[in-house]
Amino acid sequence: MGGLARQGIDEARLTIQQSRFSRRKRSEKMVNLKTFSGKASGGKSNRAVYDSQNTYENRVKLVREEGGSPSPDETVNNAYDYVGQVFDYFQEVMGRDSIDNRGMELVINVHFGEKYQNAFWDGDGIVLGDGDGKLFTNFSKSLDVIAHELGHGITQFSANFNYRGQSGALHEHFSDVFGSAITQRMANQDARDADWLIGNEIMGPELYGESIRSMSEPGTAYDNSLLGKDQQPSHMDNYYQGSADNFGVHINSGIPNKAFYLASIGIGTDKSALIWYKSLQKLWPNANFNDAVKVIVETTRDLVKEGLVPQGATQKVRTAFREVGLPK
Repeated sequence: MGGLARQGIDEARLTIQQSRFSRRKRSEKMVNLKTFSGKASGGKSNRAVYDSQNTYENRVKLVREEGGSPSPDETVNNAYDYVGQVFDYFQEVMGRDSIDNRGMELVINVHFGEKYQNAFWDGDGIVLGDGDGKLFTNFSKSLDVIAHELGHGITQFSANFNYRGQSGALHEHFSDVFGSAITQRMANQDARDADWLIGNEIMGPELYGESIRSMSEPGTAYDNSLLGKDQQPSHMDNYYQGSADNFGVHINSGIPNKAFYLASIGIGTDKSALIWYKSLQKLWPNANFNDAVKVIVETTRDLVKEGLVPQGATQKVRTAFREVGLPK
């Protein structure tokens, strides 16, 4: 999700800096998509929830299958329901059949680790920690977090961005786009009603009122003695040039996030999300911000021609990028 860590809070670091293991596993999985694409679902969700039983292993105990009765465990049910909502969004709005567009089984691992402060996509499923109850609560409570992590899977089977520098920031950006767009749709919100916060539902009592990221105002998500101040820039003038955070994958994602927010204010979140999703299918592993801008603007123009987004959308999308200093 992103790296909130100050004053030696090592576990909180995991929430911003995605584990190297999960990135490596995602890369390895791409070698042979057939190994886990699964049987075509025919447009129906196929969920399997596993309880890791506070170990650091996945698929430990199957506790709920597709169509099965609700569990007495709220965490299981939250994860099951939210993953279903993400599946439905991509099927009904984007015409996509699961994560790989080939009916892939949706594997969900809950109660991962001991007070684990993270959620991540590991290459063939999502993994949700319980949090420590102080800094972060159970990660299954947040639809936008779950949609964000499944969004990494969508990207894996689309552009499959390299997780480093600007391409890695695009990986995080598209996940935030999907997380916010799906949350808004389920809440019947539009761009002006939404809070544009990522992960505010999982902030524990010591961080209550904060969030992991803000798409509308990058750099304002948190500011406290435990975590320090949100480092995300909202303009290329303040682009992070350092090597931390895998050369700024979470930090610099604030720049395209702000552009998406501005585009959504102009033409609506649903239309912007369609543009971004279609663009993702045309991008490539080492694409940078300028590449993404070019493809997104071209895609917008195509969708205007098809009547899927309104006249004037191209100009509004182009303006949104110019307001954050792109192309650079």
